[in-house]
Amino acid sequence: MCWSATADLVAGSGIAAIGVVCVARTRRSRDLPLAALPLLLGAHQIIESFIWRSDGGAGPATVAWAVIALPLLALWVPSAVLIAAPPPARRRLLLPVVTGAATAASLAYRLATRPVTAEIRGHTLGYVLDLPHPELLVAGYLVATVGSLLLAGDRLLRLLGFLVAVGAVICATLWRLEFISTWCAFAAVCSVVLLGWTHRRTVTVRTSMPH
Repeated sequence: MCWSATADLVAGSGIAAIGVVCVARTRRSRDLPLAALPLLLGAHQIIESFIWRSDGGAGPATVAWAVIALPLLALWVPSAVLIAAPPPARRRLLLPVVTGAATAASLAYRLATRPVTAEIRGHTLGYVLDLPHPELLVAGYLVATVGSLLLAGDRLLRLLGFLVAVGAVICATLWRLEFISTWCAFAAVCSVVLLGWTHRRTVTVRTSMPH
């Protein structure tokens, strides 16, 4: 996520604050799960700051990090997009939702039956979990998260999907080189995009109300 405990804590707090604003300005209940996504991402990074300070390992913070990163986001993102989407877009979003549910179930099972550990590798944290068919799980994860955003039928959510896809490639490359973890920067950008999305949804609700 970030390159140090301090960076994770600062970035996580800032992203969570954006999430509070997103939730506070949301006027439609069906928009709340997606508006709350920055809150979840912020909490995720704050949790990782504790992992840094514990020098990795397999403690409760590591397990909580893995639960959010793996099964929860795989299910949360496509479900939130589906709930917020207009009726014409919902049929095409069923594939990411079903894929996300299957991927989340598999990941949750592995987390429940296998240990997950964190290792400090220079300016990155590596997470080790025994996963069967990791390529298939990664593909399912990307279909669920990036795919749902790209299929949402909303310009800002498509932009968000593009940013997540680009960020995943860049961050994965830098992580493999054990150079620096930069996902926190992309998470912050994505949270700002969601802030713009909630603002536009709020304006739409206000203009559609009878005067």
